Amino acid sequence: MIVLGIESSCDETAIAIVNDSKQTLSHINTSQIKQHANYGGVVPELASRYHLDAIDSVFKQALADAKISVEEIDAIAVTAGPGLIGGLIVGLMFAKGLAFTINKPLIAVNHLEAHALTPRITSDVEFPFLLLLVSGGHCQILEVLGVGKYNLLGATRDDAVGEAFDKVAKMMGLPYPGGPNIEKLAKSGNESAHQFSINFSKFNPYDFSFSGLKTAVRRKIESMGELSHTEKADIAASFQFTVANALNNRMKNACEVFKQKYPEAKHCVIAGGVAANNYIKRGLSDVVGGFGLELIAPPLSLCTDNGVMVAWAGLERFQNGLVNDLNVEPRARWPLMEL
Repeated sequence: MIVLGIESSCDETAIAIVNDSKQTLSHINTSQIKQHANYGGVVPELASRYHLDAIDSVFKQALADAKISVEEIDAIAVTAGPGLIGGLIVGLMFAKGLAFTINKPLIAVNHLEAHALTPRITSDVEFPFLLLLVSGGHCQILEVLGVGKYNLLGATRDDAVGEAFDKVAKMMGLPYPGGPNIEKLAKSGNESAHQFSINFSKFNPYDFSFSGLKTAVRRKIESMGELSHTEKADIAASFQFTVANALNNRMKNACEVFKQKYPEAKHCVIAGGVAANNYIKRGLSDVVGGFGLELIAPPLSLCTDNGVMVAWAGLERFQNGLVNDLNVEPRARWPLMEL
């Protein structure tokens, strides 16, 4: 079976073609990072225009790289939410037109489920597994019981992890996106230079909060005046250290309850753009390993938004009989528990 996946929920216009042997036949990804860099984040209206300009050529290149005709595609998968509504409309309308033209099934994919299922195309991850979903817009801990079957344990009360990285990077004048640049800078910094902290006492054992940390970093930067490279590196390292500790604290609590409920479970997955952060992954691997769980992360190329994850999620949903009609609508908000 061959599935084409379309991703346009934020600032990546991506189309991939995968088959049920877990082979990626093609993957074309057009990033808008340069177009949004001057704004320090994604501008929704501009993103929609760039998706519209790019999607047809990306589609044609994906077919050419896969060396197949459009008639050989068995199903069309597309991100229908959550995300920026303009970008979702571009991708979904393109997918609907294609599905109608070649008379093939349409599969509306939840962007978060696509991230969640990505490791199943690159590793032997079995259900159930524990998931830490961390990206620019999301920070959640979930029990993944099967395709379309999720139990939310905790989530951020305010900023997502990736959003906090981007905002702190902007405070220090680092380029967008902030996550990779802070991780790179932190390597030369002293993580003990500044004592940032997060008070979790008022939250449930699995929830996150990063707005207070962001404010603490901003106040520290304002109190120091113009920063030297070394001072920036120390702030980056201390900030990253505090974020990692927060994730580890919440995941330790989640692992305890998850292993009690599912003692046979073998894996913990970290997915989303922040899963590319090696510092965070090293600490988390130690935490979950203490509960007999192996930490699995997608390869770097599949951590950020991409077409492979959408195609694979579509394939898994199709195999479970989950197909949509052409009346499906885009959803800016779409919690996994509503699947």
